[in-house]
Amino acid sequence: MPDEANKEASDEIAALKARVEELERANKPAKPFVPQPHEPIDWTARMSMPPSALAAMVAAEPRGFMQGVVRDNRAPTGRPGMIPDSQQPASPRPSAGDGTGWAREIPLGPSMHQRYVDAQLDAADAKDRAELIERETRLQAMEKLAEQK
Repeated sequence: MPDEANKEASDEIAALKARVEELERANKPAKPFVPQPHEPIDWTARMSMPPSALAAMVAAEPRGFMQGVVRDNRAPTGRPGMIPDSQQPASPRPSAGDGTGWAREIPLGPSMHQRYVDAQLDAADAKDRAELIERETRLQAMEKLAEQK
């Protein structure tokens, strides 16, 4: 009996050791990332035009054109030379932003164009009222005809 118990214990220990080794292998850190040497990218590889057409397009660019575009894009932006530096208004009339800090007074109330909206609404109301009167008149006439029969 003791041999049987020892054998079971040793089998259990062997199974546990195998499990520990398996877990240690799984927990082992991966190899560090080693970047591969850089290969230049061929941007024309997937283009559908023949290389001769691409070469013709490059040759058609005026000498230094793209350098000028890049230079213009990186140039500082400021006041263009065509705008005068004076702070005087173009017209002698004072207006908002004339430098005094005051703006013209705008009265409170409806807009000066509100009268046009009001006129349109009044016309629509009159049309609706006329249609309602006509409908009521027809309904009364139909009721009278129904009573006479």
